[in-house]
Amino acid sequence: MIKCHLSRLMGDRKLKISDVAESTGINRGTITRLYKETATRVDLEVINKLCAFFDCRIEELFEFIKE
Repeated sequence: MIKCHLSRLMGDRKLKISDVAESTGINRGTITRLYKETATRVDLEVINKLCAFFDCRIEELFEFIKE
């Protein structure tokens, strides 16, 4: 299972979904699905933009959890 830590990253910085969408140009629906961990796929461009925006590595945004 892949766990997305977007909600934690946003919470640490007290950001809203609309803040991230405006700053990154990522569709609000995409951010919402990642935030709620309901996304089934993510474009590499989205991952790149989020990592750049939060100044983090992929491992800080996503985590693989063995089932």
